[in-house]
Amino acid sequence: MTQPTHPGDALSLPQRVLYVLVLGALVALGPFTIDLYLPAFPAVAEDLVASENAIQLTLTATMIGFALGQLLVGPWSDVVGRRVPLILATSVHVAASLGVALAPGVEWVIVFRVLQGVGSAGSTVVAMATVRDLFGGQPLVRMLSRLALVSGLAPILAPLIGSQLLNVLEWRGLFVALAGYGLVIVLFAVLLIRETLPPERRRVRGHSSVAQRYASVLKDRVFIGVALIGGLTFAGIFAYLSSSSFVFQEVYGLSAQAFGLLFAANSIGLAVGSQVASRLMRRFPPARILAISLPTMAVAGFAVAASASAGAPIGVIAACTFVFLSGTGLSFPCVQVTALAPHGAEAGTAASLLGAANNGIASLAGPIVGLFGTETAIPMGLGMALPLVAATVLLWVVVRPLRATVIGSGQAPDPAH
Repeated sequence: MTQPTHPGDALSLPQRVLYVLVLGALVALGPFTIDLYLPAFPAVAEDLVASENAIQLTLTATMIGFALGQLLVGPWSDVVGRRVPLILATSVHVAASLGVALAPGVEWVIVFRVLQGVGSAGSTVVAMATVRDLFGGQPLVRMLSRLALVSGLAPILAPLIGSQLLNVLEWRGLFVALAGYGLVIVLFAVLLIRETLPPERRRVRGHSSVAQRYASVLKDRVFIGVALIGGLTFAGIFAYLSSSSFVFQEVYGLSAQAFGLLFAANSIGLAVGSQVASRLMRRFPPARILAISLPTMAVAGFAVAASASAGAPIGVIAACTFVFLSGTGLSFPCVQVTALAPHGAEAGTAASLLGAANNGIASLAGPIVGLFGTETAIPMGLGMALPLVAATVLLWVVVRPLRATVIGSGQAPDPAH
């Protein structure tokens, strides 16, 4: 069967590298918005005279905004193109970042963090939709995995950069830095990103309304399954993100700078896993890779809880979280490829639903884990493990990995092109 031709096939190697870097910077805005201030959690709580649970809610607020923003920006970008939604949404992020920096209390921080999430959603949706606009088959697999490598550096670098900035800035200065990052994204959108969704492709196959585009995606059983799996996987990560700062700094006595280094070392597994996924998907269906990575992550989460219960040293806890994040890096490219590959005609809508599921489900993890406290790592470990147990069950019941095929090997022609 003749494989479909995609616009990205004509790009030269330097052009592809530029796309990876620029689109990776777009995707990284969200993780930077989430992770940059993690080492500052204790300082924020002290300055605003707020409880640990209230500070964790500021993280949850960002995730809720991120989910809502993607539901708005994705379908909108399918109608008007990718650049305008990116510019306007990121401008909202810049304004909200400055709002957090000036917030007088934790209530206002929560409000502006919701808006930050809405604004950063634009860059994430547009980046994913742009890749799907340009590529299909194995090139899509490679680009998503390379994009995952670039964006995977964000959770590695963000806490490390945040902890170092805390040497010279108060926590409010971190949000001024995020506003500056947002301005850079706006400049990228204006100067470097060309429109990848021309007018003739903005109303494809009669899907002229938002409801019709959503209906087209939601009829896909496999998409629904992998979207829920992505959300549950992200919930496990979010349990780690929302608790690790308090656990490692207040229970195990690390400084903000040492926590940043430990977080970065653990997160290297995420970047490595994403590149391993790219190579594995050349030979194996992504759903079958998930059949290995998801239960591995669940076991790692349970190991965190068991190790903490047994009084194991911090090195054992860190090793378990390293395995967990390595599984994350292996899983996310597989989720993205499986979800987006069949939906080139409504890439923005599909990307928005995938992102909304990720962040909407994950936003529940922080408050739930927070209810059980951060006096030990046990709640964090269980919060990491239990969503992955549910994700594994969904994989076998809904996605059915044994029926999956390798992306780009004999699949039906892409209807978007």
